[in-house]
Amino acid sequence: MDEQIKQKMNEYIKLVEENLDRFIPVEYPEKIWESMRYSVLAGGKRLRPILTLETCRVLSGSYEQAIAAACAIEMLHSQSLIHDDLPCMDNDDYRRGKPTNHKVFGEAIAVLAGDALLSFAPQVILQNTPKTVSETQLLKVLEEFLVSAGASKLIGGQVVDIESEGKQISHETLNYIHANKTGALFKLAMRMGAILAGADEQKLQAVTEFAEKFGLAFQIMDDILDVTSTLEELGKTPGKDAVEGKVTYVSFYGVEESKKQLNSLCEQACGILEKNEINSDILMAITNSINERVK
Repeated sequence: MDEQIKQKMNEYIKLVEENLDRFIPVEYPEKIWESMRYSVLAGGKRLRPILTLETCRVLSGSYEQAIAAACAIEMLHSQSLIHDDLPCMDNDDYRRGKPTNHKVFGEAIAVLAGDALLSFAPQVILQNTPKTVSETQLLKVLEEFLVSAGASKLIGGQVVDIESEGKQISHETLNYIHANKTGALFKLAMRMGAILAGADEQKLQAVTEFAEKFGLAFQIMDDILDVTSTLEELGKTPGKDAVEGKVTYVSFYGVEESKKQLNSLCEQACGILEKNEINSDILMAITNSINERVK
């Protein structure tokens, strides 16, 4: 990735992390806020908020319009990871190179911290989005957020993933899991950015299609890394999918075919940007670097 683009992404990360720190205080009872902050401020790629900020910028919006939504989606992502890591779900001990939330705070507090983040994130959008954003835009963003976090998207994908463990499933079911458990938040990230920028329907549809391709490519790479990477590289326990009997792109197609499909999806995603004149070097670079990921 070009050094100038890396610098810009680091600026985005700094902006997001400063505001996450600002948005999540430590109040009484301190334990729940500390648990929330532990996971949200644990680092990570901050990819979803970057997509929100860059989509808003490239469609003629501003960082000020999008920063609350960008932080909210990172809170939602962290919430999903806290719950994913619980013993009743994926039972993971490490996340982002650190002990998982329930290992530090206990299972009960981890469950409550996830619940708290899920309800706190929309509050952050409501209280911190500037008045330059219309009420119509704000309501649309909140609708997108709540639907994406719910039973038909993020949670639905998780449920089908759990129910599919140890079973033979179809390609369609595998795509449903990936499109909702992972892809829903990438789509939400970009749609919120576009809505906050006041984008027209054509541009909104374009970023939606891009996010669908991007999200699936990202998850395929995640599946590949689960069988090819190490704990030190991933920051989480590798090989969990096979142990738990989960069907992934790698178990379905093998590593080489999965890589081919990943590359095809990245090409399609970049083609959508070009066709719709969404001129973002950052979106292009992030897409083209998916297959260079090590974590």
